[in-house]
Amino acid sequence: MPNLSEAVEPELNSGVLPGNVRADDWVMFALSVLSVGLLGYVLFGQPDRGTVWWIFAADSAVCAVFLGDFLWRWRKRGWARGFLARNWYELFAMIPVTNPALIGHRFVLAVLLLVRVGRAIDRTVGEQFTYRLVDKLSDPIVRAVKKPVTIAVLDEVVKVLETGNYPENLARSLTAHRAELRAIITEKLSEDPQLGKLRRLPFHGEVVRAVVDTSFRVLLEVLLDPRVDEFFSSVVRENREQIRRAVQLGLHETEDEAYDGLLRVRTQRTAAHEFDRHHPEEAPEPKG
Repeated sequence: MPNLSEAVEPELNSGVLPGNVRADDWVMFALSVLSVGLLGYVLFGQPDRGTVWWIFAADSAVCAVFLGDFLWRWRKRGWARGFLARNWYELFAMIPVTNPALIGHRFVLAVLLLVRVGRAIDRTVGEQFTYRLVDKLSDPIVRAVKKPVTIAVLDEVVKVLETGNYPENLARSLTAHRAELRAIITEKLSEDPQLGKLRRLPFHGEVVRAVVDTSFRVLLEVLLDPRVDEFFSSVVRENREQIRRAVQLGLHETEDEAYDGLLRVRTQRTAAHEFDRHHPEEAPEPKG
């Protein structure tokens, strides 16, 4: 979005309130109010299907007029991209969403109703008023909704993760690739400079296979034990609560480690910073 601190081009229409208006300003203002009324009536009035078709015809005609006005104003700006960047929301206000097939999508209708209200306000107090208002309020709005949205998404992700059975899936994968894994482990044991010397012992191959098979069997039994399921569930749940608490406190938005003390456990960020202090040669380069 262009910076409003830059020089602002003179407006092609100043609205109907300032007083310096022409007849076409009043016409476009009336049409903008009419478009809001038509969509609002469809959204909240629940008209019959026959009436909706008449409203759709009128709304389509109004949208066509606004499309022509938009193209005319854009041409006056020399088809500049900046005009499109400032007035992009008007394109959505030109969609004739009063079509009976779209009435069921009430959320979309409500959003486009707000866009049409913004267009009507522009026609009242001057071009780009809605753009300036949105530009000024966008950061506070984003900051206000970012945290609850993040927490809601986090909760949904954790709910999805909790539907899995990770120990059992891991055990199934190990069983399916048991032969390959045994061959890899045997190969690595043979190549190890210390353990590789054991191959001179009698029955070396049988001993290695027996150890590997026993390790696999014990590991699979551990993974399939119900107590391991409880352990994994507890890990997921504890991480969810910790991350949720961290987001609520806004710890993900600051690099100050002092705030990490508000949590019951040490965060991975604190551990990583401590590692970097103890191993400066391996620390990543600072950004920027």
